[in-house]
Amino acid sequence: MQARGVEFSVGLFVVAGLLALAMLALKVGNIHVLNSGETYAVTADFNDVGSLKPKAPVTVAGVRVGQVARITVDPVTYQAVVTLDILKKYRFPVDSSASIQTAGLLGEQYVSLSPGGSQRYLGNGGKIRITQSAIILEKIISQLLYSKAGQSPGHS
Repeated sequence: MQARGVEFSVGLFVVAGLLALAMLALKVGNIHVLNSGETYAVTADFNDVGSLKPKAPVTVAGVRVGQVARITVDPVTYQAVVTLDILKKYRFPVDSSASIQTAGLLGEQYVSLSPGGSQRYLGNGGKIRITQSAIILEKIISQLLYSKAGQSPGHS
């Protein structure tokens, strides 16, 4: 009888471990099981999106308010056009800004919104006009290295 209790406990432990692994895989894969509600789409043009990917979070003050739906290239301006799906319960003024940020030093990239002060709000199909492209760490390092290499020895 005692062996059966041990087998049950081990089975329960294995199931809990598998559930924890599944949750971790969903979190790492940026996959959301639950639908957070209805959304509306807005776009923003960026010169460089870095490694931003569809389904990346869209945040305001660190709170998730939507996700990146798709990233395309404008055939006229050759800028990246990022479509954001924003939850309908959040409304943003038309003069809001969007920037591409990185979570930590080498973490995933996401879109951060900064609300403006206008009395008019973005709606479905709206466009965020004030944007800041991703900061590419590799570009900054290479510029630093080239500027240091261009200096003559003895000068700091």
